Amino acid sequence: MKEINYEKFLNDLVAPLVVHQNDVVVNKFDDDGNTLTIQILVHPDDVGRVIGKKGRVINSIRTIAHACAARDGKKVEISVDALVL
Repeated sequence: MKEINYEKFLNDLVAPLVVHQNDVVVNKFDDDGNTLTIQILVHPDDVGRVIGKKGRVINSIRTIAHACAARDGKKVEISVDALVL
């Protein structure tokens, strides 16, 4: 199977949701080879858009990423933070 580029995948998933699309930054960190830690940085005005009401949007993003990572036998943790301007 082809390795998934999580940075591009999540950037393409989050960018249409925000107003400041050029300020979306996705960083991937490998913890132990089995768990991926991904940080999504967005403009401070767009944090609420990515999290959504009652966290529904970010939970949906996490579900999609979890399904992709499960194909490779990995786990994924995603956090959303405001970009420091």
